[in-house]
Amino acid sequence: MATKVARVGVKREKDWLYFLDRRGNVARVRRAGGGGKARKGTRQTVAKVGVEKEEGYLYFIDKDGDVAKAKMVRRGRKPARKKASARRTTRKATPRRKAAKKPAKKKAARKTTARRKTAGRSARKKAARRR
Repeated sequence: MATKVARVGVKREKDWLYFLDRRGNVARVRRAGGGGKARKGTRQTVAKVGVEKEEGYLYFIDKDGDVAKAKMVRRGRKPARKKASARRTTRKATPRRKAAKKPAKKKAARKTTARRKTAGRSARKKAARRR
């Protein structure tokens, strides 16, 4: 769930992308669309808020035009487990066997397609012209 950080009340206009810049201010830039030329230097600061960002949170402009933050979900990172040293059991060390090498597979020979023994009508005509 998101929590509001600062009440700004930014009124959004069409074709503009609103975001929080590095300094924590609300800024906007023209949306790129239609594959046209990218406009440079069109970033505008809308409101000077100066929000100090915490690590692990995603900051955005909510539907009311206020600055909000939500905890980022980090998937794929599992917390490190504590080693259970008390549960260790003593096992006899057994030597590992090496894996047997498999013989390399031979590539199959390419099959040649059988050609027709009798030439077609057009081939016969060409041969007759050469004579």
